Amino acid sequence: MASSVRAAAINWSKLSVNLPQETIVSLQAFRKRNDEVKRVLAELKQQPTTVDFSHYRKVLKNQSIIDQAEKAISGFKPVAYNLDAQLNAINQFETKAVTKAKNTVQQIENELKDLQATLSNIEGSRPIEQLTVDDVIAANPQIVKDVEENLKKGQFSVPGYKEKFGDISYF
Repeated sequence: MASSVRAAAINWSKLSVNLPQETIVSLQAFRKRNDEVKRVLAELKQQPTTVDFSHYRKVLKNQSIIDQAEKAISGFKPVAYNLDAQLNAINQFETKAVTKAKNTVQQIENELKDLQATLSNIEGSRPIEQLTVDDVIAANPQIVKDVEENLKKGQFSVPGYKEKFGDISYF
């Protein structure tokens, strides 16, 4: 019963927003199967389980068959299965699924924070026309080191520039 209490406390719509599409599909299929099993179980619980032997004694001539059936039914003891292994596997799966869902939510929240920071950086940045070389160097000091290294090596062109922007020398 503890797991059904936990399942009732889950906000499925909020959870499905933060999960990958394949997980949402699996979760929906699981919920559908679970609801179907609950419905069938409720139907079976409503069906009568008693046998009216007096009715059969009045209808049938062979009373020994009725006695045998009554004896078999009254002596019937359902087999008890040890479900600990299956329940343990389900609990382990549930624990892993919840952990994976929490990790996914945390990862998405981190990505959203990064994207929000990038968006605010983009919105707060100056137009490119107002940037100076000093601003670019302050933003990425590695550029100065790369230029100095290329000058020491005698390289006066940027690798990949011609492929990307074409050759502008006409002479």
